[in-house]
Amino acid sequence: MKRTILLATVAASSFALPALAADKTDVLATYADIAAAAYGDSLITAQRLQTAVNALVATPSPDSLNKARAAWLAARVPYQQTEVFRFGNPVVDDWEGKVNAWPLDEGLIDYVDQAYGGASDENELAALNVVANPVFTLSGKDIDATVITPQFLSDTLHEADGVEANVATGYHAIEFLLWGQDLNGHGVGAGNRAWTDYATADACTNDNCDRRGQYLVAVTDLLVADLDWMVAQWAQDGAARNDLTADSDAGLVAILTGMGSLSYGEQACDRMRLGLMLNDPEEEHDCFSDNTHNSHFYDGLGVQNIYLGEYTRIDGSRVLGASLSDMVSSADAALDAEMQEKLGTTMRALAQIKTAAESGFAYDQMLERGNEGGEALIMSGINGLIDQTRSIERVVSILGLDGIAFQGSESLDDPNAIFK
Repeated sequence: MKRTILLATVAASSFALPALAADKTDVLATYADIAAAAYGDSLITAQRLQTAVNALVATPSPDSLNKARAAWLAARVPYQQTEVFRFGNPVVDDWEGKVNAWPLDEGLIDYVDQAYGGASDENELAALNVVANPVFTLSGKDIDATVITPQFLSDTLHEADGVEANVATGYHAIEFLLWGQDLNGHGVGAGNRAWTDYATADACTNDNCDRRGQYLVAVTDLLVADLDWMVAQWAQDGAARNDLTADSDAGLVAILTGMGSLSYGEQACDRMRLGLMLNDPEEEHDCFSDNTHNSHFYDGLGVQNIYLGEYTRIDGSRVLGASLSDMVSSADAALDAEMQEKLGTTMRALAQIKTAAESGFAYDQMLERGNEGGEALIMSGINGLIDQTRSIERVVSILGLDGIAFQGSESLDDPNAIFK
């Protein structure tokens, strides 16, 4: 879900640059190749998720639900590494909200706990439960949702009434349908949806199992189609690749805008600092599955990938090429060493969060007020991301680029505004 942002503008220094070790066009080509590979891996893992979802709906069981959940978790690994392509690439920005928007008012989609509440002034559809209601009213019109299709989800239900919290598509809608609400607060455990929510006849729990399965299949099919479209944008003659390479300096601006904005405004601020300020377990990115530690880790890895010009594919092969690191090293070797060190520091901090969560200390537990150990882990990641952003600002200057606007956030730029 988009939040109000402030822009931190990075002004470029004016001086004569030394000859750069890597040609700009080669650096842009590596970046585009990594995008093509990472979105390609995202498509492959989404197709595997699609197979698992179809199996769950066709033959519901504890095993088929667990396999679908495992496929969803695997699909997040490459996708999170693509988030660095946001902010600087309009083709990605205009598309991303369909596949990874959050947080969502899950009552729009399916049943929720009574404590969730109902419609509000901000969102009249917050508790619509389209799974249980094949006909409903939207903007004064009767909507026929008897058959839940990808087109219905994309064109009618997603961001219905212009409300960004009405997230009806993408990874997090699928996550909710596989795990259900996480009702544990800061306690142990993720969502615990029963496999019988997809069962047939008398075995069905919480009613409307056939429509729930219909929704799950449709939203997964839509995710696969959306990712397939994005893969084409980064192909050799794709629109995103062509936009990037049309002007080499503008292409470098796009790369660094993505790195700085994801590091600072998006990850350090909106995804990490805000949740810690509010001590709110609902502010974790993958809140139904308790997978936020992995989302943070692979977001960070995506930034490092782009700077170093390398990406490891899900089959173990690697995409390697001319990089920003090569360019910066030839202009200022000390700055390149600094940038690599700070990226490494951030990744170690994010790895500590990941390791702690995988050892039983979940991210929503870390967010609990007074949990000093959790706060220290999260703040270490936040500080690393902020610190590396300062070095990204210096990279902008050393490369002699025009001013770049990184996404900011009230959680760091104006924290008092959060509580107004």
